[in-house]
Amino acid sequence: MTGPARPRRRLKQPREDVMAAAMATIAERGLAELTIAGIGRQVGMSSGHVLYYFGSKDELLLQTLEWSEEQLAAERRRVLGGPSAPRERLDAVIDLYLPDGRRDPRWTLWSEIWNRTTAAEDVLRRQLDLELVWHRDLVALLAEGISRGDFRPLDPERFTVRLRALLDGFGVPLVIGLPGTDRGQTLEHVKEFLDDALTPAPAG
Repeated sequence: MTGPARPRRRLKQPREDVMAAAMATIAERGLAELTIAGIGRQVGMSSGHVLYYFGSKDELLLQTLEWSEEQLAAERRRVLGGPSAPRERLDAVIDLYLPDGRRDPRWTLWSEIWNRTTAAEDVLRRQLDLELVWHRDLVALLAEGISRGDFRPLDPERFTVRLRALLDGFGVPLVIGLPGTDRGQTLEHVKEFLDDALTPAPAG
């Protein structure tokens, strides 16, 4: 099973050309094949020109992750604003959250950024900003479902912390292609967890 098609945005030359090329390289050949010189050749720039825009490979990776999350946020907002029931929208958001499969470029970037950020406060803050967007959207959706009686009463903030930890735990084996992992089975596991955790108790 593959995830929904990711939205394509009109590129703003030349920074977005570079970030789009970086994402394509990661998806096709993996992060180990991503070099400043290689990206430059793809977009018709010198290495120095690429570095002029980004300063370093680390900054290129982080800005590419931010750009990718911005694109995905548009699709998430479309799902969240839809007319379907909260549980259907929650399933759709989770489908967006999880990696499409092995070497998903967005998740590969996340993994690399996690590895590279040992203590830099600015980088950690920018990562947190990206995380909090997902967190706030999930909290709001859970709160809506609770208020409508679709979900059992619970603390949406605490539940979202646990749900994201669950999704991250399922996502890592998928993105590294661990043998025996399957996206469809992963979605089924998450669905069963949500059925158990959110289905209101029978009246009576």
